[in-house]
Amino acid sequence: MKLSIVEGVISTTSKGFGFIEDPENADKDIFIEVGNLNTALNGDTVKVKVHGTLSPKGKTGEVVEVVSRAKELFVGTVTLEKGAIVVVPDDKRMYVSISIPAKNTPTEVKNGDKVYLQLSPWTDPKQNPQGTILRVLGQKGINDVEMESIVLEKGFDTKFPAGVEKEAHEIEKRKQQSLDEELKTRRDMRSTLTLTIDPFDAKDFDDAISFVDHKDGTYEIGVHIADVSYYVTEGSALDKEAIHRGCSIYLVDRTIPMLPEILSNDVCSLNPGSDKLAFSAVFTMNDQGAVLKRWFGRTVINSAFRFTYETAQAVIDDKTSSDHEHAKVSNPVEGLKYRPELLKLNTIAKILQKEKFAKGAIEFEQDEIKFKLDAHGKPIGVYRKSRLDTHKLVEEYMLLANREVAKYISDEIIRKGHKHAASVYRIHDVPDKEKILDLSLFAKALGYDLHVGEKGVTVHALKSLIKQVEGTPHESLIKTATVRSMQKAIYSTKNIGHFGLAFEFYTHFTSPIRRYPDLLVHRILENHLKHNKFGDKEMAIFQHIADKSTQREISAAEAERASIKLKQVEYMADKVGKEFDGTISGVTEWGMYVEENESKSEGMIKLRDLSDDFYSFNKKTYSLIGQKTGKTYTLGGPVRFKVVAADLDKKVLDFVLVP
Repeated sequence: MKLSIVEGVISTTSKGFGFIEDPENADKDIFIEVGNLNTALNGDTVKVKVHGTLSPKGKTGEVVEVVSRAKELFVGTVTLEKGAIVVVPDDKRMYVSISIPAKNTPTEVKNGDKVYLQLSPWTDPKQNPQGTILRVLGQKGINDVEMESIVLEKGFDTKFPAGVEKEAHEIEKRKQQSLDEELKTRRDMRSTLTLTIDPFDAKDFDDAISFVDHKDGTYEIGVHIADVSYYVTEGSALDKEAIHRGCSIYLVDRTIPMLPEILSNDVCSLNPGSDKLAFSAVFTMNDQGAVLKRWFGRTVINSAFRFTYETAQAVIDDKTSSDHEHAKVSNPVEGLKYRPELLKLNTIAKILQKEKFAKGAIEFEQDEIKFKLDAHGKPIGVYRKSRLDTHKLVEEYMLLANREVAKYISDEIIRKGHKHAASVYRIHDVPDKEKILDLSLFAKALGYDLHVGEKGVTVHALKSLIKQVEGTPHESLIKTATVRSMQKAIYSTKNIGHFGLAFEFYTHFTSPIRRYPDLLVHRILENHLKHNKFGDKEMAIFQHIADKSTQREISAAEAERASIKLKQVEYMADKVGKEFDGTISGVTEWGMYVEENESKSEGMIKLRDLSDDFYSFNKKTYSLIGQKTGKTYTLGGPVRFKVVAADLDKKVLDFVLVP
């Protein structure tokens, strides 16, 4: 029997049509034509009546009920239309503007202002929706206004509720008292050499590493994590806000923290030279990187020195000087006395890394593009942030702690006969076969081989592809395409392992200042260490938090990408008319996308602007081919282009080829 009414989540476009997945065929969508959305907005859960006839696009239908709204808070720009206030949403999937009744309009709002608004109930598709302005952000185009707009649009906020701030300040007032009380029951590791290694502009310090040489070929290496769960108690206003936020957001020019700064930058942060509460994973290891013993528990630590990644690298390389660019933050000359410890930590980290790759972990390492900003947030330059050995050093010990915590909970607790080995895992499923086949075709079009067997792709086949492209002009393109073809890592109470890292057990334990799942894992580990059992109710709560945290992580990543895209368009906006070298990053039937080689700013060269011939799109080879000349523009190919337009509102760039 064919379904006549289906329920699902709708996707809409700026042109006013939409799609909903066909429950009878997961590979197909039901197309909702313009005029048949009936007030449904992107992400809403809706009921759709499926039409009996088929269109060239397949099944069609119309929305007959909006079951629930996905979103009621929007950011947009005020325009005056015939004396009335209208807001054009930043969300390009919003196909209608929002009218603001006079009674819902703040007196200070002006034409061109960005505003944050609440959508009123909307049931009549013949009328535009109405809303109430909650906050006037300021004139569009101003850096702070645009950054706040990005954060709010993705469902986060730059401000904390008054009750949350009050709780944070109360905790700050009691921090010395808390330390004095906790010293009576915790493992005191203040005399153990402990160091932090972080970005030069870091303000919150989640983690520190301690080191003791036993002089017998074994070493005590401690991974100490800020004990946020001690301060942020379950059910508190701080806890509820942290669950809502899910994580911190790292925009181009600022951090939007998960916790108020008095906690994230002070009370919880493992700032050097201060006694701090930590939750620690302490390992006895040998020269081969094997874990001989492990201990988990609450500690008090005192970090002896703050390294930046760059100054720690200078010490390892023995290239220290007092005029190092980060000497004001962390002078490598002063840190030189810790060189033996850093060298041994680095040696063991390299062994851990080698073992990880030998077991099948995939390396997608790429340099990060960063913008130099002036005092007003305008991008005035671009540079590459290279990955140093010290980045990898810290990463390996954090991976070790995350893996061993997950192993402890999953392995030993089960052996003790508990009903539930409750935890929140960081899992990464095997790649989707269809996406991998697309990747294989994509790689083949560029001259590379990715073998896909009947059971899908193996780790070794993916690693072979990555090795083939190393040092080639297509390296960045193939690595990016490979990452996009993989499943997304998510949080779950059901452990299936981590494909990309080749870990059977993995969780997030090491960043509770900036990720809620880590904070939750601290609580879970503490309960397991005390042999407390969990029931079905707790497991359901953990899964709900895992699902919500995954969604918040996705939204945070979208906000981060939006801030980068904004700066890329701003960077190129005053370069209209100038020529650059680029790489073809996408080919479609309407043109090709080109990525500028230095800033990675991407723009479109429209098919109609290729005036020297009539070009057609070849889907199999990802190329545009001239019918008369045979000239071919292929994915990954180099081009010289000129910037002709930069639209800051739409965040798009237009390029043309230079003959």
